[in-house]
Amino acid sequence: MLTSIDYSRVETALTSPTGWVELGIALACFAIGWAVDRRFSLKRDNATEVVRVGLGGVNRVIFPLVSLALVVAMTALFGRFHPPFFLTLALPLAIALALIRLIVYALRGLFGNAPWMKASERALSFAIWGLVVLYFFGVTQDVRQQLDDMQIPVGRGHVSVLEIGKGMLVVMLTIAAALWISGFIEQRLTRADTLDINLRVVLSKFMRALLLVIGILFALQAVGIDLTLLSVFGGALGVGIGLGLQKLASNYIAGFTILLDRSIRMGDMITVDGRHGIVTSVTSRYVVVRSLDGVEAIVPNETLITTTVLNHSYTSKNIRIALSVQISYDSDIDAALRILTDAAHAHPRVLKAPEPPAAFVVRFADNGIDLELGLWVGDPENGQLELKSAINRYILRAFAEHGIRIPFPQRETRIVDLRTPVPPRSPDA
Repeated sequence: MLTSIDYSRVETALTSPTGWVELGIALACFAIGWAVDRRFSLKRDNATEVVRVGLGGVNRVIFPLVSLALVVAMTALFGRFHPPFFLTLALPLAIALALIRLIVYALRGLFGNAPWMKASERALSFAIWGLVVLYFFGVTQDVRQQLDDMQIPVGRGHVSVLEIGKGMLVVMLTIAAALWISGFIEQRLTRADTLDINLRVVLSKFMRALLLVIGILFALQAVGIDLTLLSVFGGALGVGIGLGLQKLASNYIAGFTILLDRSIRMGDMITVDGRHGIVTSVTSRYVVVRSLDGVEAIVPNETLITTTVLNHSYTSKNIRIALSVQISYDSDIDAALRILTDAAHAHPRVLKAPEPPAAFVVRFADNGIDLELGLWVGDPENGQLELKSAINRYILRAFAEHGIRIPFPQRETRIVDLRTPVPPRSPDA
């Protein structure tokens, strides 16, 4: 498909009206592809991180694929009337552009926004465009032969630099395809409301890992690498996991266990290792617990498996809150209990059913009578401080109106003179 440029045909095409028409058609194909890319690129602003994976690959190849399809169609149509020239040159340009974007997408999917990514993307783009230009000028055949002659010893055999380059290219393309397919699968899973959220996370992560492994194995097989050579690497990896990566492996195993048994889910309020908060993220290695003051704790999954976890919303989000107050012995107990329950009923966050607020006499203390108000709320993620403050203020106002006193510690001190007169001694003593 790619051939060196015949300069005589360039001059002939540029001096004829048909050649200018063909050049205009080729440029129009790329212009239409760019316009379609700007008009129909899928929006990712409001998408989740999982969905962005798939949309990123689609948006990157809309322009080159649309341009390539138009160039192929116009080449077939124009070839019926005149042998195409500029359209033949435009075809590899569109392929090179799609190749660059797919490889960059695969690198970003593997390494994220690493500091060296921008420089690597520019180097990759320049290298591919340079190869296209060199091929057009008929130089790449010599370069290809030189790279094929450069042999690198691998075990008992030899591998040429050209084969290594082809292998890297195939690996990048297969990784890009695997990330693309997994992104669409994850997108569909996130929309499956009938599945449990933990099951969706497990399936999406499992499918992504499986597709990446299949893609890499397929790429290695395609470039002629014997997969039995990976047995040595597999054995070394197993020894490494058994010796140095025990904690990492245990965290991953514990992560999949948590996701499968659904003991901890997104949005649960838990207390673990002295940290109390809401589960905002569940990954295969750690769980993010966000406390009510905004501090996020990254808890390893092994900790969640080996220690006791208080899940305040395992079967229900409703939690009980107890408020204690003390009144003096000369106060009206029945009125105080009624005020406590009225204070709880007056707050909108307090649940009225199935467990309505109730007040109790706890004990008779030294300075007064201890009372307790028990109430239930269904939104523990909103905190308790504001709720307690509002109810306590209501109680203070109502107690003042009904003459109910809150006692303060009192101590009665008696000073006793223990000094007694000492009888005088007799002279005979």
